[in-house]
Amino acid sequence: MKKNRNRLATFVVLFAIATFIIHVINKIVAASAILKEMLDTDRRNYYKWRFGEVYYTKKGKGSPVLLIHDILPGGSGYEWNKVEESLALEHTVYTIDLLGCGRSEKPGITYTNFVYVQIICDFIRNVIGEKTDVIASGFSGSFAVMACRNENSLFNKIMLVNPPALGNLKHMPGKKEKALKYFLEIPVFGTLVYHIAVSRDSIQNFFIENMLFDPFHPDQNLLDAYYEGAHRGGSHAKAVYTCKFAKYMNIDIVQSLKTIDNSIYIIEGAAENNGGAIMEEYRNANPSIEGTVLPRTKHFPHVEDPEHFLEQAGIFF
Repeated sequence: MKKNRNRLATFVVLFAIATFIIHVINKIVAASAILKEMLDTDRRNYYKWRFGEVYYTKKGKGSPVLLIHDILPGGSGYEWNKVEESLALEHTVYTIDLLGCGRSEKPGITYTNFVYVQIICDFIRNVIGEKTDVIASGFSGSFAVMACRNENSLFNKIMLVNPPALGNLKHMPGKKEKALKYFLEIPVFGTLVYHIAVSRDSIQNFFIENMLFDPFHPDQNLLDAYYEGAHRGGSHAKAVYTCKFAKYMNIDIVQSLKTIDNSIYIIEGAAENNGGAIMEEYRNANPSIEGTVLPRTKHFPHVEDPEHFLEQAGIFF
């Protein structure tokens, strides 16, 4: 009996030491990731939303355009840095860091499609204050569509850049996804797994394999910005990552696409996986949707070919 107690005591002490060491490692990783300060916060505009402060920038004059970044590990408004200045020559450009991302506050809540729909609608209503054109990248296109369906009076035209496949959005969280979310939310050890998943090498490999047409010349500043964004906010930085990959942000938008009568324009990168099929899906849901394919680009045409992206935006808006 005494022997078992000694073993248990030893295990508890070793576990406590290991937990403390991992906690320190997590702190060091998070602190070192933001040393380059790629995500500039000189223009300190924050919209005080009900669950946290939302960072945004405002540039230019003219009809308003809201830029919404993709939901990726480390995603932020930095995604638009190659086009926002040019757009601001003719528009008032609002570039937002969604809650839980980039420079915005990162509360440890469950992030769903509805959360972001409410943020987008409230931001347009309370900050922009008039009907707005929207450019939404990647998965955030589903937020824009649902927000437009919920409060159509706030939206003009919508441009979707490589939006998600409609079939994928129908997948709801199952037991596996719920278990994954629960595990990643565990303090210290869940955070360690998250830091491994968003290490500098992991982010670079992810971009080379999935995001870029030319994998041999990645934009290092972009990679640094994503690496920093994935670690800002300490352990709560993992919340958006966790909810996205556990499918908590999924929602079927087919009926919304059929219902809204706003002009919708899709830009696909020519090398995007299943890009042509995805555009066809959206057109089947709403035949009035138009679109184009930009050659020699993949998931980020506005990063890889800003000139032709701006040309299409100028035609549409």
